[in-house]
Parts: sequence; C-alpha cells; structure tokens
Amino acid sequence: MMSRKNLLRSLTERKLTAVNSTPDTQSEAENSPAALSPAMERNRTRGAFGAITKSIDELAEKAQAAKEFEAKLLEGATVVELDPAMVDASFVADRMGDDHQAFDELVEAIRHRGQDSPILVRPHPDLEGRYMIVFGHRRARAAGVLGRPVRAVVKELDDKDHVIAQGQENSARADLSFIEKAVFARNLEREGYDRDVIMAALSVDKTVVSKMISVSNDIPSDIIRAIGPAKNSGRDRWYRIALKFRGGGASGRAGELMGSPEFQSADSDRRLELLTKHLESDRPKKTSTRAKPNGKAWAPNDRLVSVIAKSRPKGYSLDLTEKDAKPFGEWISSNLDSLYEAFRTSEK
Repeated sequence: MMSRKNLLRSLTERKLTAVNSTPDTQSEAENSPAALSPAMERNRTRGAFGAITKSIDELAEKAQAAKEFEAKLLEGATVVELDPAMVDASFVADRMGDDHQAFDELVEAIRHRGQDSPILVRPHPDLEGRYMIVFGHRRARAAGVLGRPVRAVVKELDDKDHVIAQGQENSARADLSFIEKAVFARNLEREGYDRDVIMAALSVDKTVVSKMISVSNDIPSDIIRAIGPAKNSGRDRWYRIALKFRGGGASGRAGELMGSPEFQSADSDRRLELLTKHLESDRPKKTSTRAKPNGKAWAPNDRLVSVIAKSRPKGYSLDLTEKDAKPFGEWISSNLDSLYEAFRTSEK
C-alpha cells in the first residue's frame, strides 16, 4: 500500500505538472482534444446554452474529482464514528463565512441519506483525546446539528501534510472563491510555510501564489472581511482594487462607501462591485443619504446581520439582511416585552 507521504507527493506532482508546463507545452495541451475534460469537449461549440450546460457539467466533474481525491487519500483506512464535540477545526482557516442555504441542504441530505463520505481528522497535536479536522468541516458541523456521530478517518499527519491535504481537497471541490484561496495562501505564509508547500496545497504555480499573496496583503484585512468571499467574482476585480490600495489613499475612500446603507445591505459580490466602481471613479462620490438624518446603518463585527433603521413621519422601521437576519428578527420579536421594559427604564 502506498505510504501517506508518497500518496500526497504523487497527487501534488500530478497537479503541479500541468500548471508548471512551459507556454508551448500548455498551448499544445490546450489545443489537443484529448486534453479537454469530457464536459469541455461536449460543450465547446454549443453557444450560450452550451456555456450554461458546460458550467453545470464542470461543477459536477469538480465534485467527482473531490470524491476521487478523498477516496485515494482515505484508501484502505478504517472509518470510525466520533463525537463532533471532540473534533476541533483546522489550525488554519480556508473559508470566509458560510453559505447558509447550502449548509441547510447538506444537513437535510445527511438526515435522509446519511453521511456518504467520511471526513479526515488527525489526533490533535496539543490536546490529548481530541481530534483536528483536515477536511470535512461542514460535514462535522452537520453531524453536530443532527446530534449524531460523524464518520471519520483518523490519520497521523504532521502540519505540512495537513495543510497540503486540506488545500487540495478544497481546490478539487472548486467551492472556494479567489479571495478565500488568496487569504488561505497568506495565512499559510504567515504560519511559516514556504512557497512550495503553498503551491502544493492550492495546486497552482509560483506566479499565481505570488499574485494571491500580494492581493491579500495589499487589501487591508478589515476591507476583505467587510466584502466577504464574493463567491461569484473572479480574480480580476480583486486585482484592480488591490492596485488602488497599493497606491495609497484608498482606505479612506473605502470607508466612505462601507458606511453607506447601499453597501451594508448588499450581498458579498455586489459589495465588491460597488467598491471597485467607487475606487475607480474620477472623484469621490457622495454616498446615499436617504436614511439620514433619521436613518442609521449598523452591522456587528462578524457581519452576519445588517440593520438599516429608518424613521418615517408616522413610524419607524428596521430592515434586516444577511445570514442571521431571520433568526435575529425572530429573537427581537420574541423579546419585545423585555426590550420595551428596558426602554421605559432608560427613560427614567
């Protein structure tokens, strides 16, 4: 049986050979029908409808690739059941926030069909009797929500093999956005890993890694957190605003926009679009003042809810958006008696 290190090395070398080929070699490969994936070969001449079908097929192939990667890494291993409360997250984060709807769908799928594939964990390096997730965070969370054990494979991995396996599994799934990968690369570098490890973890070449780390370093972390993962946005828009921050003076202008109700109420991709246009405009634009002087935008540090308070001639309204808008609104509704009592007490 192939050893753990040889397995990781073989997977890494196979992935990096493609991204590190010379331009001539890449051109020949790209023009060769044999080099195209089945989905790309089927759809390359179908026009607009074909482009949609192509995207769906490629997502399905990415999901299958992730399953194959997991299967190879977990081949021959014993699957055990662990208490989700005994399993901790990876020591390096690879996601920004969570897709609430997708997670709910995962919970329902596991509720009805069970957990199809095990997660990968290793014995916690610092806490005896506990485990650390390498990949499968959402499956572990879903098991916790359902109150059932999580199916897992336990392997002895050092930190280096941990981050390579974690990064490659996520890259195979293709569900990390560009900025999430860029922040992951930056975090790995700050943890002390060299570029070769980061290249292996993300399955990209040295040039791409350098650009990712440059973007995530140029744009202030609080700006990235405020925008969010921007799942449907590619690297070009992030590059453009990174150049603005690199040139200096962009933080102040970004702050002008980020405090506006329009930015606060927008989703992540729209926030990135708004900031790009704002920074690339010839002169600072006045942000919307429709909610002022009687309006106010508010959001907590975790950005899980956004509130726009508006005063009207004969009333007052709160508009809640973002992931926790519904549960937070329901909590407010169920606590109106105590909130009103606190209000009356404050008047006294």
